Amino acid sequence: MFYEKIKLTKREFLINSGKLLALSSFPLSTRLALGNQHWDVIVIGGGTAGLPAAIFAAQRGLKVLIIEKAPIIGGTLFLSTGQIAGAGTIFQQRKGIKDSPDQHYDDIMRINHNTSDPALTRILVDHAGTTINWLERNGYSIFNHHPVKKIAHDPFKVARYQQGPMGGISILNVLRPMVEQETKKGNITILLETSAIDLMQSSNGDVNGVVVENKEGKTMEYKGRKIILASGGCASNPQLYEELHNVPLYCQIAYPQSQGMGLLLGQSVGGYLRGGEKYSPLYGMILADEKYPSPMFAIVKNSIERLPWEILVNSEGNRFVQEDHESIDHMEHVIKEQPGHRHWAILDQNMLGQMPQLIYNWPNERIVNESEKQKMFKKHDSIRELAIKSGLHPLNLESTIREYNDNLNDNNSDTFGRQHRPLPIKQPPFYSIRMQGWSLVSFAGLGINENFEVIKPGGEPIKNLYAIGEVIGFGATSGNSYVNGMGVTPAITYGKLLGESIKPF
Repeated sequence: MFYEKIKLTKREFLINSGKLLALSSFPLSTRLALGNQHWDVIVIGGGTAGLPAAIFAAQRGLKVLIIEKAPIIGGTLFLSTGQIAGAGTIFQQRKGIKDSPDQHYDDIMRINHNTSDPALTRILVDHAGTTINWLERNGYSIFNHHPVKKIAHDPFKVARYQQGPMGGISILNVLRPMVEQETKKGNITILLETSAIDLMQSSNGDVNGVVVENKEGKTMEYKGRKIILASGGCASNPQLYEELHNVPLYCQIAYPQSQGMGLLLGQSVGGYLRGGEKYSPLYGMILADEKYPSPMFAIVKNSIERLPWEILVNSEGNRFVQEDHESIDHMEHVIKEQPGHRHWAILDQNMLGQMPQLIYNWPNERIVNESEKQKMFKKHDSIRELAIKSGLHPLNLESTIREYNDNLNDNNSDTFGRQHRPLPIKQPPFYSIRMQGWSLVSFAGLGINENFEVIKPGGEPIKNLYAIGEVIGFGATSGNSYVNGMGVTPAITYGKLLGESIKPF
């Protein structure tokens, strides 16, 4: 899978990043000296949003301190597919694609049902193209057949969606040399393996510094004129994730450092959290076990990536959705309504032997082997016994399959309006694959205004404190849907805009 490729790339990146890794080994005397300095900008988080913010602030001559919990900069770019979208890009121009920010805005709002923040979305579309062109000028390249309208989610009306050959690493490989250049100039200093644990405030409540803890457990204070929270979301913190979204963290797949500390820091000085209600599950995760959060075992392709042959049932053994619906967003919202966000694929031996690949990077024959040993896969010659083994209502499963087969055999319309019905489910053995709705992002985040300032519940900005990236919530820019590129693109774009505009006074 794509994630497996990232692991290798990350090892290679670590080998080639000795200079940056060495920064985490500052002796105490050096750290004390750094603590005595007054920084123009302190960026908490050296990832997708924090790095461009630091780069552009440093290029303007500001003294920037990056505080990063991990032993290396990059954050979620190590795991991200790095898919970004913008209008008016050089990549579109090369292919004669006409596009505009207004079209981009309309597409985003159409896909997410007008649930992303209108002002933040407007800022994004007005500057995303410029940001992507900046990446291109500094060496960013994309697949030859990109931009495209879609990859795994509902399509744009215009091709503006692209990805580098190395996923998020393609973006990191553009940002890293610029960080290194500003570090050599003395404009950027990086503290690795260092956690921000508190924000400092003046007597009138203005934020003016950060308290940190290094890997040895020693604390330090760093004074700063402006503080940027760019520390990511909470999708690796099961307790906080469930508290904010009212949904368990089903799968442990997000970047390990995404613990939500930035959310807590922002709250501690008067900020508030919003957007948890926008949570939407992704389709088709096969978990390794039943204990939440579980590791990922495999992922089933959705209806945009392949026309389905199987049917889908819920925990009651009933079909609940049109499996070949053109909108995966529609399917995911229907999955959200099912008990525990669980859904089972049901298929027979004929389907298994003839259908396109069902699971990423698996031959379909592997499903037979897994049904003998992995608890999310079941196999039996009887539908009723298959249901019992799968924990489904046996009479309901028999009935729903009978109805599906009868409509197909009699050339009647499908109960859910399905069009693609290649085969009935009648040739034993029969198979079930248990899948789970899941997410690797947190929809909840800090409330901010159009200047990226963290705000109080009444809208009043907290002086000197800013937030960008997933710490403002995936739902702020993508709404209650997974809109193409609306995770990485806003992070880079807002980081660039904030770095260009932030004033150290």
